[in-house]
Amino acid sequence: MLKLYVGNKNYSSWSMRPWVLMKQAGIPFEEVMVRFDSFDAGSNFKQAVMAINPAGKVPVLQDGEIVVYDTLAICEYLAESFPDLKLWPEDRARRARARSACAEMHAGFGTLRNACGMNIEADLSAQGRLLMRDSAALRAEVDRIVQLFRELLRSSGGPMLFGEFGIADAYFAPVGTRIKTYALPVPGDVTAYIERVQALPGVKAWIDDALAEKIFLDFEEPYREAPRS
Repeated sequence: MLKLYVGNKNYSSWSMRPWVLMKQAGIPFEEVMVRFDSFDAGSNFKQAVMAINPAGKVPVLQDGEIVVYDTLAICEYLAESFPDLKLWPEDRARRARARSACAEMHAGFGTLRNACGMNIEADLSAQGRLLMRDSAALRAEVDRIVQLFRELLRSSGGPMLFGEFGIADAYFAPVGTRIKTYALPVPGDVTAYIERVQALPGVKAWIDDALAEKIFLDFEEPYREAPRS
């Protein structure tokens, strides 16, 4: 059986992508949770992950002797392994558009990533208001996300970015959690799409697990004190 190594579900946006893709698509796999303790070279997390992935990062997909790391590489491997699931659009032009959108997310949106770290459990709307007020770069990235979502939904007719759920929706699922956590202002049609994605059983399962973790890591959350129990 496939094994997918992931980090803490509350924080690990990269792990979320292949996990929700596999869960929602019905691909059987064994989850291996490697909890964050530190990202230092000698940490338990790094030592455990480097035993299978020399890059020392999650997610990692293991298929027998084959080890695939990096979220986009994992998604491509799954699309090749399960062609009947149509994880990418069938049409060549639409498939190219989906790949381009995922690559844009993969390589870009650095301000959103750095300023609005994934934290499904928290309400960071106050921080979000300040960030949107003070960061022109963040405002530009949120505007680009709105533009991209609207363009793809209009082209496909919905309900997902390319009609049916696929890699692109899994890839942008952590963006939806960030928009919700930080209450980033987006129009109603974009909010509705995010809510549709988060209501999918595979995505909801990840979010429910994240909410149940109740693990506070100060190095992941330098912007607040530990919540009171």
